[in-house]
Amino acid sequence: MKPNHETSNELSFVDFKEQILKDYKIAVTSRECSLLGRREVLTGKAKFGIFGDGKELPQLAMARAFQNGDFRSGYYRDQTFMMALGHLNAVEFFHGLYATTDINLDPMSAGRQMGGHFGTHSLNEDGNWRDLTKQKNSSSDISCTAGQMPRLLGLAQASKIYRHVDGIDQTKFSDNGNEVAWGTIGNASTSEGHFFETLNAAGVMQVPMVISVWDDDYGISVPVEFHTTKGDISEALKGLQRDEENDGFEILKVSGWDYTALIHAFENASDIAREEHVPVLVHVTELTQPQGHSTSGSHERYKSDERLQWEKDFDCNKKFRDWILGNNIATEEELQVLEKDIKLHVRNAKKEAWTEFLRPNIQNRAKLVKLLSAMAEKSPNKAFITKVKNDLASVNEPLKKDLSSHARKALKYVLGEATQEKKVLQQWIDTYLRNIEPKFSSHLYSELPTKATSVKGVAPSYANNDDVVDGRIVLRDNFDALFAKYPNALVFGEDTGKIGDVNQGLEGLQKKYGALRIADTGIREASIIGQGIGLAMRGLRPIAEIQYLDYVLYGLQTLSDDLATLLYRTVGKQKAPLIVRTRGHRLEGIWHSGSPMGGLVHLLRGMYILAPRNMTQAAGFYNTLMKSDEPALVIESLNGYRLKEKMPSNLGEFCTPIGKVETLRQGNDITLLSYGSTLRIVEAVAKDLLEVGIDAEVIDAQTLLPFDLDHEVLESVKKTNRLLIIDEDVPGGCTAYLMQEIIEKQGAYKYLDSAPQTLAAKAHRPAYASDGDYFSKPNAEDIFEKAYAIMHEADPTSYPELR
Repeated sequence: MKPNHETSNELSFVDFKEQILKDYKIAVTSRECSLLGRREVLTGKAKFGIFGDGKELPQLAMARAFQNGDFRSGYYRDQTFMMALGHLNAVEFFHGLYATTDINLDPMSAGRQMGGHFGTHSLNEDGNWRDLTKQKNSSSDISCTAGQMPRLLGLAQASKIYRHVDGIDQTKFSDNGNEVAWGTIGNASTSEGHFFETLNAAGVMQVPMVISVWDDDYGISVPVEFHTTKGDISEALKGLQRDEENDGFEILKVSGWDYTALIHAFENASDIAREEHVPVLVHVTELTQPQGHSTSGSHERYKSDERLQWEKDFDCNKKFRDWILGNNIATEEELQVLEKDIKLHVRNAKKEAWTEFLRPNIQNRAKLVKLLSAMAEKSPNKAFITKVKNDLASVNEPLKKDLSSHARKALKYVLGEATQEKKVLQQWIDTYLRNIEPKFSSHLYSELPTKATSVKGVAPSYANNDDVVDGRIVLRDNFDALFAKYPNALVFGEDTGKIGDVNQGLEGLQKKYGALRIADTGIREASIIGQGIGLAMRGLRPIAEIQYLDYVLYGLQTLSDDLATLLYRTVGKQKAPLIVRTRGHRLEGIWHSGSPMGGLVHLLRGMYILAPRNMTQAAGFYNTLMKSDEPALVIESLNGYRLKEKMPSNLGEFCTPIGKVETLRQGNDITLLSYGSTLRIVEAVAKDLLEVGIDAEVIDAQTLLPFDLDHEVLESVKKTNRLLIIDEDVPGGCTAYLMQEIIEKQGAYKYLDSAPQTLAAKAHRPAYASDGDYFSKPNAEDIFEKAYAIMHEADPTSYPELR
């Protein structure tokens, strides 16, 4: 490391004068918050801390270039930036550290995320959009390293869409595409695939993005030479640098302790991205970590004495202070007074936040202690209850869990008692849990009247019953109706544009609606999902296409950690109504016919997962989703595009309801539940079963998340008293999930005369070709024999052994 000891003088002192002391105050305030924040973790008041110390100066410079309407997609070092924008103060900083469950006190996440995870409010209380062009915006952070990069691509692309696509109402979302999406990332995290994938896509797409790399030469304890080719990310990426003949990135490099050079670099980056829609990489070098990576360890363990001394000498706040004194902007005495006032302010903010955090708990503890005392007096187990009460009273700084835990423990000492005091405690517990639990569990899905499950089903209508077409034509013409109806709708993916997707479900639509609305992308699933998230966060209605269901796994981290959690982790203050379109089931071969439904159902809570049996049902799901504002994954049946379906006359209007099953065949002997392509086999088997006297009821699950909100399967089991669930996932996958929903949640166990069973695919991936499909996934004979065996066990006389 050879630091440059010269300070840039390219910008004049006069340009900065009014801002300098304000910036210094923010830098010192942020640093003091980091220092005290670490102490709060070490004393046990906070669980974990990861702070922005050592990164203050470049964040101040970035904030200077950040304008209304712009979006940040960053990570957990950016507290100074948020303070500079006015979105975070010292009291809020500590509320985030303590996990205060009040959105007014911790506006970032109401305690759902650990401190250092930032976001702004895009939605009003009624769920409608704020005017994003009149505020400085930050998408909600996630911890996963480089996980913020895919969404950044979409946030930037939205500006390009708004600038170049006519007919979209930009009100509240854009000023002719003049907004920049700003990303921040640590230098070590640039080793992640999400970073490279996003960077490459941005260079191809030419979108207004600025990525700032905070480079302090380490990734936790691992030095940069183990992370990055040449030990320098801007050197490694020189092949992306644009030139006179080729598009690409603009790459800037600047020392993180050089105030004027930083101001110049970020203003330059802003101008390039904002005016030219060219992505920019700002590599900020020679940064430090005064407290190490986080509260989980000390950097003295892995840094040399020479390095530690260099970090003290080149601490950006110290260099900024020296620069202020060297240019006679303030005197030593003035800075000392300012710094003393800041230390006092931050200490008071810490005390205020802790007092506000504890206040409701202390008030509830006082009430609970009285209830326990009263109950103890009426109980023969007074001594035990009194101990619980005294233990609670001795907790000086009670948490919500302390209150709930002690109250519930006390109940076991009054089993069999029927005192009024016991009833009062029971009521207190019920009321407390009813009020507190939503603070940790609300907003997994929309709670507004516009939620997708509230959209009423509208049946397809048929003007001409003889008009029968390939299923893909129904889908294509319905998409045509949607794109005409919703000017802010767009779709993109591999082979989506020119050829209209691999199954021609979008055939001819690019020519009609343009290459920005019906767009091809590279082979890069994670950033395709990220495009969709970012576009949706800026008021557009994107459909991100993943070519095959197995390829969803490439984007699963972004779907699971970002999209599925967005509404939840912002307590309803941000949304991304992205529709993810894919196709799968029954195609042959290990990597083109997997059915990872159980994994998806468990990893994507917060999204809807829809598995339509045909293209009319799929089109109805798209129509339903466009009337709402929530994210969903729609899995079309890959072997259904060429099957014949009637052409509805109300394209774009008929709606398949979400959260409802559909009974396709009435029966009295056994309930057969399935979905997707396998359902067609089940329907055929039901006819075969009737030939041997088994009257099967066939139900299409169709929506897996959520499943059967009206408990229609329960009503079926009440009638048939038997249940078989069939799909092509692995054993213990989605069928196990459905079994729990029906037997445990719906309570169907009370009505069963036979053991409920599942029939899934084999545990291995499906082998290639027709034989591979037959012997890997449930076939007609498997389903017939399984259903018959259930009936044989119940009535061997009527149904003698088959084999």
